[in-house]
Amino acid sequence: MPKDSCSKSEVTVQGISASQGIAYGPVFLYIQSDVEVPEYQVDPEKRVAEIARLEQALVVTRHQIQKIQAEVEKNLGSEEARIFDAHLLVLEDQALISETIRDFENTGSNIETCFDRVSQRYIKAFDEIDDEYLRERAGDIRDVAQRVLSNLLGHTAQSLSQLVEKRVVVANNISPSDAAGIDRSQALAIVTDSGSKTSHAVIVARSMKVPAVVGVRDLTTKVSPGDWVLVDGYDGTVVINPDEQTLFRYGQIQRQRKSEEQRLLEANRLPSVTLDNVPVTLRANIEGACETALVKDYLAAGVGLFRTEFLYLSSDHVPTEEEQYRAYRDVAETLAPEPVVIRTLDIGGDKPMAGSSHLFPREDNPFLGYRAIRFCLDQLDIFKDQLRAILRASAHGNVQLMYPMISGTEELAKANAVLDECRAELKAKKIPFDPKLKVGTMIEIPSAAYTADLLAKDCDFFSIGTNDLIQYLLAIDRVNDLIAHLYEPTHPAVVRTLKHIVDEAHKGGIKVSVCGEMASDPILVPLLLGLGVDELSMTPPLIPAARFLVRSMTMDDARKLVAKVLKMDSPKAIQTLCADFCAERMARR
Repeated sequence: MPKDSCSKSEVTVQGISASQGIAYGPVFLYIQSDVEVPEYQVDPEKRVAEIARLEQALVVTRHQIQKIQAEVEKNLGSEEARIFDAHLLVLEDQALISETIRDFENTGSNIETCFDRVSQRYIKAFDEIDDEYLRERAGDIRDVAQRVLSNLLGHTAQSLSQLVEKRVVVANNISPSDAAGIDRSQALAIVTDSGSKTSHAVIVARSMKVPAVVGVRDLTTKVSPGDWVLVDGYDGTVVINPDEQTLFRYGQIQRQRKSEEQRLLEANRLPSVTLDNVPVTLRANIEGACETALVKDYLAAGVGLFRTEFLYLSSDHVPTEEEQYRAYRDVAETLAPEPVVIRTLDIGGDKPMAGSSHLFPREDNPFLGYRAIRFCLDQLDIFKDQLRAILRASAHGNVQLMYPMISGTEELAKANAVLDECRAELKAKKIPFDPKLKVGTMIEIPSAAYTADLLAKDCDFFSIGTNDLIQYLLAIDRVNDLIAHLYEPTHPAVVRTLKHIVDEAHKGGIKVSVCGEMASDPILVPLLLGLGVDELSMTPPLIPAARFLVRSMTMDDARKLVAKVLKMDSPKAIQTLCADFCAERMARR
């Protein structure tokens, strides 16, 4: 460690683990700030030229993004390059452009001000989305908007191309364009004040195979370019100016972690079967066709949750039946004969959709409002386009369908009636589909959980969305920093509700999967299996840890764990018991 850092005190801060690994090195401090936009009135005779300036800035920005995309494809591969498809779509969003021109015509303000005003409304709408992945897409709009504004104002866009020596990048935020410009050979790790596990900086960090920690509040105000930092991408810990003892300890941790990762990857090639020979199905959660390679790489047994929202939210229009059919068909064909469970549109007042703002009234609490199946049953043209597309795709693989946010039997019956209409329409046109398509429902609302016995009569399967279910059960907004610590998956109310759902489903003769974050937490895998959950679905890279645990335990032990948990009243005590259960079995292997 350099002499000048020895005199500085060691400080440990906590963030969110985003890309695994441990790194140590000097800080490269990067502060990204928004473009300052001057406001003034445009002379009426110059208004045509002012609109032409916007059009020219959009063209220049498109060329810049296409150049970045080409570089990313060359350096990181085509999967990572697809990040910028969404950026190009922002530039083609006719609603965004039309609203900017309308604002300009109404106010006479310079075009930069109008574009900034409109784009900020879009960014705010995405920032308020409950879904973490989709909320991060506000970064796409922000990144493109800043680039357009820079071009309008004649500024040079910021970049991280100045990283010419091996450094740990510490930033307040890293835009997708910035992340793409990082030199892989020089970035030791990436740490940001803001962001989440689904930010583009994280996607790029994983592709580069460098550790990343996000959400380390105000870290950029606590470090200076002369500092050295240690980044633990496993636990989300960042140590500023670590002492010799800490460096030695982390050296041991790094060797142990690499050994564990190797064990997990080796186990992932083996069957997902418990020590007492009970098979456990492990599936993947995906956003689109570009993730099918990950499903295969991590040997998932198909897809347990195909979120279709991004297909709508990344487009400048409501996707047609044909566009959706091609997207669903590609996934089904690629993964056949493994199942692909497609969730119908989970969109609404909290998730803006291009070209359809007129469909969504302003709501004080959109998370409890006009969204998901409620929206679909009200907007039948949009719903039927999607249902027909899913049915058509079912002719090309093992497709299954499930509805989100079902609150009871009446909604389920209405949704199934619309599905039957779509079947009849396709049959009349002699368009092939799977007549035995399995249809299930998400259980993510307390009313659905406590009428599980009734819903099971008209379902082929249940999929528990633990993210929303826990949020609604405990009245906790999990994206509200003030109360996020109260979001507890091991709360006795959550455990007992899960048991009720599973018990009623099995009485009704149907299987249950969990596709929420609980399934992605290795510590909670034995708890879920002990409760009787049949299948788990998670982000593909997390499958090896789940498979390793499955192979390290007996189902009988998992049931005994649940018997103990059901007698406990403390979420933290339950969490500790589950962690000890896993640690003991990991150590044995």
